Order: sequence, then structure tokens, then C-alpha cells
Amino acid sequence: MLRTLEPNDHRRSSCDEMLTSSDELAFLSDSDSLSDAPRACEPPNPVLREPSPSPRPARSRTNVNRRAFLIRSLALCCACALSVGSHYASYVLGPLKSRISRDLGTGHAEYSLLISALSLNSTWTPLVGGLLAGTLGTTFTSILATGVVFLGTAFLLLGDIWGNVRMMAAGLFIFGLGVSPLAVVQETIIVRFFKSHGLGVSMAFGLVAGKGASFISARTSYPLTEHFGPRAPFYVATFLAGMSVVVNLAYIFASRWLIDGAGAELEAIDINEEAQRRSVINVSEAQALEKVAAKRRVHLREITKLGDVFWAYIAVNILCGTIWAPFTHLAANIIELRYHMSEKDAANTASYVLIGSIFLYPMCGYLVDRFKRRPMVIMLLLLSSFSTLGAYVWLALPPTWTLTAKPAIAAFGFGHGFSPLLLVLLVPKIVPLKFISTALGAHKSLEQTGATIFQTLSGLMMDNAKESHPDGSSTQEIMNTFLVLNAVQMLTILGVAYLQRMKTAPSRTARRGSSVSTVRPGLPESSDPMRPLLEEPGRRYSSTDSRIRNSVDVEISKKEMRRGYVCAAICAGLILCAWLLFLGTAWFKLVMKKSQRH
Repeated sequence: MLRTLEPNDHRRSSCDEMLTSSDELAFLSDSDSLSDAPRACEPPNPVLREPSPSPRPARSRTNVNRRAFLIRSLALCCACALSVGSHYASYVLGPLKSRISRDLGTGHAEYSLLISALSLNSTWTPLVGGLLAGTLGTTFTSILATGVVFLGTAFLLLGDIWGNVRMMAAGLFIFGLGVSPLAVVQETIIVRFFKSHGLGVSMAFGLVAGKGASFISARTSYPLTEHFGPRAPFYVATFLAGMSVVVNLAYIFASRWLIDGAGAELEAIDINEEAQRRSVINVSEAQALEKVAAKRRVHLREITKLGDVFWAYIAVNILCGTIWAPFTHLAANIIELRYHMSEKDAANTASYVLIGSIFLYPMCGYLVDRFKRRPMVIMLLLLSSFSTLGAYVWLALPPTWTLTAKPAIAAFGFGHGFSPLLLVLLVPKIVPLKFISTALGAHKSLEQTGATIFQTLSGLMMDNAKESHPDGSSTQEIMNTFLVLNAVQMLTILGVAYLQRMKTAPSRTARRGSSVSTVRPGLPESSDPMRPLLEEPGRRYSSTDSRIRNSVDVEISKKEMRRGYVCAAICAGLILCAWLLFLGTAWFKLVMKKSQRH
């Protein structure tokens, strides 16, 4: 007897749809062919054998859509809560630099090592997190990441209690193992639930939660030490990290209900689970589903096939890492030294570099969703780069001319207030759907690589300049460097726009000259894992060897692949340099310095 599909069984219907449009059933023998007479076991493709269900009444469809919207909103709340603890702990040290230096006897280099320890593991863990999310699923990867973040925050608290800088560095080192994979998982979850339901605004709210926690951390860390003692910020960070673990456990227990209710995109692990369930009644169908799941897995070596636009985008990420994160951590100390302000006033002024994200992320997400036919992401990235460049120009001018740092903080807060969201939203525009989590991991990895390298170098530069400029002008060299790097970043953004334009031009010409459809028959456009998720309307790529792909992409793919190997090698070298720089500086500044004291 044929099975009647349950309208709410999203996994079953999605897998049936995959089998309908997949080529994986071709390996079946004649005796197992779908065209055979019905057998006692369940047919592999019940969607083709049953009459189409009658259309639902309008009120019923409205109720279903409303329910799906509420479930997606609940999933978004869970995703937002995952990163609150990690973002609060990430920025708790910035306003406390002077206090830590005074109580623990650390200089600029030692403090930079603490911050670099936070971002050091983020040079490679995002890639691993992206691969784990694509292979083992976001639920398992998320609980692993939040658990590591909580453990690292606890070590940071213990190091501050015992006055041990090396334990604090170890805590931040452990913390860094989980913070970037957690960000990748959070973004992947949001893409999974909202890929066709206002992704820009949804991603904005996901990142607002983290940026809001960062701003609260930067704004309250120093007041907490004044009212509740020097340990208070670290206790709060540990508590919030623990709460993120609790929310993550709740999401894991409810994940199946959330996915089915919202109609979310199935991951490879979900398809494998469905294949195991069907193997009891139909082995051939289960094997076909396993092959579909295998196609959705991504191997790290495949990252070399993503093309020149992707690697230019990675270069933008490296430069963004050098001019964004180090300044947010050093802003309070730079303002204190440059304008001779008190610790409290400098910390309060610098905290506003993070407030812009709370308001600008939703606005930016709305603009990207609203103006899909325009290169809105590139235009906003250029606006961001111009704004942060203005901030660095202001701070690089003599303090006797500018008198206050507030215009620079406002300009940086505006430019940095929406640009991290743009880097995330650009990924689905330039890579196929199946590579989303891997590309997000590469984006996080190389951005943190740039941050780690420049954070470590900035501490050494400020320590060296302090010896010859004890009056506070030791910050001039670092501000000049920020300025130059920002200018290079702006030029690189223009390079990404040019390469993307050159890439799409021949594709449009080939499509106009071809009458062959490039979308696989029977496969919804949004379900094709080889199609860019947020491509411009009218741009379609086939996952099969269509004539357009053969005439346009294959000819250049070998050259781009060779360049991809070179770029991948350069990125690996940068990650290695970040580690060597950190370990060498840590050895001379922490280990050798302590032995000299004794």
C-alpha cells in the first residue's frame, strides 16, 4: 500500500524532492528501476506515484506561513543567543588595559599578546568549523564551540584572580579555539533558515546580538571594576558564556522541530539520517540519498576552485582584519595617550566605536534585501572604507589641531558599524550554495589572521616608540600605519568589484546566445547546491555540464585553479607567520622577561 505523505514532514518531502530531481537513481539495476511495477516495499519516489494534493484554502496557507515565521523567529533568537557570551568576553579587556598593565606589570607588547592569543586560533579554526558544520551538522559543531568558549572564559577568570598573565593568555588561547567556529555556525544556521526569507535583515539581527554584547562589554567593564571590584567583568563574561551553552542545548533538543516547522534547508547529516530510516524499507532509495548527501559535503581542497573573485574577497578580509579589530582593542589606550585623558574618560569615549552596529546592521540588511539588482554590497563597503579612512586621517593629525577624538570615533563607529555584515552577505553572492559554510570559515580565518599579525606588531611598535616618545606621541606611527592599510583596503574593494564585473560579463553574453535552460529540470532553483544563493536575478548556473558552462567556465577554470593553489599557499603562509610571530613574541616578552626578573 502506498504511503501518504504527511504535509508537515519536511525531511521526508525534501528528500523525496531530491530523489525526484537527482541523477543518483541511475545506478539502480533494472530489477530495482523506478519504472518497475509496485513492490511490497515502499516505492523510492512516492511523490511521482501519488496524485497532487488539492490546493489548501487561503486561510490554511496563511496559518502555515504564520507558524513557519514564528518558528524561524525562534530559531533566530537561539542563533543570536549563541554568541552573546563570546562577544562579551572578547571585548572585556579593551577598557581594562591600563588597569591590567598597572596591576600585573604588563607593557604594550604583553597586552597585545593577550589580545593576539584571543585571535591566534581563529586563524585556522573557522575553516575547521566550516568543514565540521558541513559534515557533522551545525548542532554538533555549535555545542562543541560554545563549550570551548565557556572553558576558555573560566581560565581567563582564574588567571585574573591569581594574577597570572600566562594563565590569562592560556584562557584566551582556549577561548579562541571556539569563538570563530561559533560565529561560522551562527551564520550558517541563519542562512539555513532564512535563505529565501529576508536573509539580509535576519543576518543583521544575528550580528547585532553579538555587537550589542561587545558594546555593553566595552561600556560596562570599567564601571563594573569600580563598583564591584576588578574581577566583576570576568565573572559576568563567564556567566554569559555559560548561558550560551544552556541556550545551545535547548536549540539542539528542539532542532528537529524547528527544521521541520520552518522548512529549513537540510544538511548532509539530516539526509544521512533520513537515508538510514529508509534503509529498512528500501535499500536502493537509501543508497541514492547517501550519494546526494555525499555531494553536499565539502573537502578543503575544493576551496581552490572558487575563482579569482573569491581570493580577491579574501584579500579584503585580511586587510579588514588589520584595520578593524586591533583598533577596537587599542582605541581606549590610544585616546588616553594621544589626548592625555583619564582612563575612565578614554574608555567611555572608545566604547562608542561599537555602538553603530546595533542600529546600522538592520538598516544595512534592509538595503541589501531591497536593492538586489544593484551592487549594493560593494557600494556600502566603499562607503565604510571611506568613513574609517576619515577616522584614521583625523587621529593621524596632530592632537593640538584636532583637540578631541570624538569625530574620529564617530566616523569609525559608522564605517565599522555595518561593514562586518557586508563581508558575510558577500559570500553567498560569489560562491555556490554548498560552499557557504566553508567560505564563511575562510572569511573568518583570514580576517583573524590579519588581526593577529597586526595586533602583535602594533604592541611592539608602541613599546619601541614609547622609549623615545614618553609624552604620548608614541601613537603616531601606529596611526600612520592604520591610515596606509585602510587606503590599500579601499583599492582592494575596487579590485573585487572589477573582477566580479569581468566574470559576469561573458556569462551574460553566453546566456543571451543560448536557448538551453541551465537549471536542472525538476529542481527548484534555491535547492541547487552549485548555484550562488544571492546571485542577481536572471543569473543561473547549472550543476551539470551545460553548454554554457562548457563554453565559458571550463576554459578559464584551469587558470583560475592554478591561481587558486597559489593564493591558498599564500594564505597558509600568512597563518604560519601569525603563529610564528605570536610564539616568538610570547617567548621573549613573557618567558624571557620573567626569567630576567628572577
